[in-house]
Amino acid sequence: MTAVLVITTLAVFATMAMALIRALKGPTIYDRIVAVNVFGTKTVLVVALITYVTGHADLIDVALVYALINFIAVVTVLKLVKERDLAAGGDEEPGGD
Repeated sequence: MTAVLVITTLAVFATMAMALIRALKGPTIYDRIVAVNVFGTKTVLVVALITYVTGHADLIDVALVYALINFIAVVTVLKLVKERDLAAGGDEEPGGD
């Protein structure tokens, strides 16, 4: 059972590293947003793994709250990108001529 937990933890950290690379490199704003969302989801998974290993059931509440914060943050950023048209890559000031 211990080997399975170690392999699972290493796999989660590897996918977190790949998501972090994607969040930093892009190529589009949407790729970066999805990568940040994946990183947040994997963080919730790490907290759940820590909860299982340590046996502290209180940490599962932390994972649930972090999942909700991650969801709200991603939806908010997507709305901001849509309203300000940040995906187009324009450097113009809104309302400027």
